[in-house]
Amino acid sequence: MSAGLFGLLDDVAAIAKMAAASIDDVGAAAGRATTKAAGVVIDDTAVTPQYVHGVAAERELPIVKQIAIGSIRNKLLIILPAALLLSEFLPGLLPVILMIGGTFLAYEGAHKVWHLLSGHDDHDTPVAEIGPEAERQMVSGAIRTDLILSAEIMVIALASVEDESFWARLAILVVVALVITVAVYGVVALIVKMDDTGLLLAQRSSRLAQRVGRGLVAAMPRLLSVISIVGTVAMLWVGGHILLVNVHEVGWWDAPYEGVHGIEHDIEHAVHGFLGSALAWLANTGISAVIGLVVGAVVVAVMRVLPFPGDKDPVEQDDDGEPAAH
Repeated sequence: MSAGLFGLLDDVAAIAKMAAASIDDVGAAAGRATTKAAGVVIDDTAVTPQYVHGVAAERELPIVKQIAIGSIRNKLLIILPAALLLSEFLPGLLPVILMIGGTFLAYEGAHKVWHLLSGHDDHDTPVAEIGPEAERQMVSGAIRTDLILSAEIMVIALASVEDESFWARLAILVVVALVITVAVYGVVALIVKMDDTGLLLAQRSSRLAQRVGRGLVAAMPRLLSVISIVGTVAMLWVGGHILLVNVHEVGWWDAPYEGVHGIEHDIEHAVHGFLGSALAWLANTGISAVIGLVVGAVVVAVMRVLPFPGDKDPVEQDDDGEPAAH
């Protein structure tokens, strides 16, 4: 009896060790996968606060919560099953899907650059005009954009763990989906409530609290401007890098990828140590952003020339649907 019991305990201990090791492996792999998708995560974090710009303060967090719930649904109910099925039965399609998403990100980034250069403002709607229907449309638009960004995050993460078993990939991607969503929308919630926190602090009796509060309120417009710039650059960088890598991956065109890696190699040999690695990374990032801008600009031009439905900018029309005077 005792020998059998000890044997059973040994077996249980061995299973527990294997389970712990598996959990550690999943955690480590999820960490690597999240790092691979960091560029799109930055983009997602930078883009989302723009959807609550101009919204009444009491509606900001509910809107962020709705978008976060939609993001979780996107990742777990739509993207995850599709990505796992593709990786299992049609893995050759994943690079093509990545390139489609990369082109979309490049287009979004170039479109924002075009708006900046043309002097258009995407956020002219006063707070009083954002009613329940407009809010629903805003949330729906944000979730649609999140679907593209989340697809990029999940597919990039999947590509980094493609050698794992099916169930390991499933566990890793669930962890990535939850961690990234909580991180992104947690940061977004902090950003959009920063000015309200500043106002509360400014009303305190403490002079230090008042100074901090006024500083937060004053910094908010600059922070949103920086976030907008970071989001645009991230779109161009990530979109261009995805195109650069996956055009090479599918064997369509090797020269750009090999050229960029040649530049990185030359920089690392010319400048040793951490500085050389940092400069090589900056070179890769800069070239990727230029590629994203060029590809995105071509798509923007095509979208504006061809008569696609809904291709006109909302800021170019008044409430009656007629072109607004500039």
